[in-house]
Amino acid sequence: MPHSAHADWLALLDYGTFEVAADGRRIPIVGYVIASGDRVILVDTGFPDAYVEDAEEAGRRDGLDAFGRLVQIGPENRPEAQLALLGLAPQDVTDLVVTHGDIDHVGAIDRFPDAALVVSRTEYEAGPPRYFGTARPFVWPPSARTRLVDRDVEVAPGVTLLATPGHSPGHLSLLVRLRETGSTLLAIDAISRERELETGINGGAEDAEAARESARRLLEIAADESSLLVYGHDPNQRPTLRWAPHVYR
Repeated sequence: MPHSAHADWLALLDYGTFEVAADGRRIPIVGYVIASGDRVILVDTGFPDAYVEDAEEAGRRDGLDAFGRLVQIGPENRPEAQLALLGLAPQDVTDLVVTHGDIDHVGAIDRFPDAALVVSRTEYEAGPPRYFGTARPFVWPPSARTRLVDRDVEVAPGVTLLATPGHSPGHLSLLVRLRETGSTLLAIDAISRERELETGINGGAEDAEAARESARRLLEIAADESSLLVYGHDPNQRPTLRWAPHVYR
């Protein structure tokens, strides 16, 4: 993959902690902010506000309680609060990248109306966000500046979106090139935790074989680029990473 310019910095946002019922593991819910020149790119938005207000009731309503429960979420985990740790406000966000339509990624997409919405065409045209189970409580927000992505594309200097279908039909990952840290690969749910590389099973994948192919592709890119590979929800990796207000440069 040809080299491009560098982004200025990358920050990881803490959107809360979810306990998976099947094995009790407690996984981080993660968002990202990337600054590149005059662009501030927010990647994913965490759970809907209903979970901040009453996670137990919201989980019952959506059927999420069959999968697990949020064990830590509060006002401090809203995207606005996480952005504030970095000295940013919602109106500073120029681009909102939504990697896919699951509940923990789309919960606050309506709160950034001034940002250009960037999402894969496949995900967008499939209908309302996948959310969870059969629940489809809202549609993609209208935006005059919606950008639908069909393939790998550089969306800002040093920031490349990667088409990694499988977990969802139009799942996106990101490659971020930084001056000090070097190449950083945000797998999102294309590889949610390192164990998926051992089992070959992507949790919740809509297309298991496509998910395996996307994971293989990300590993190849990570090797070629000597990337820091950040998994989407890995409890073991969590303490090794920097979280806002700290950044990677």
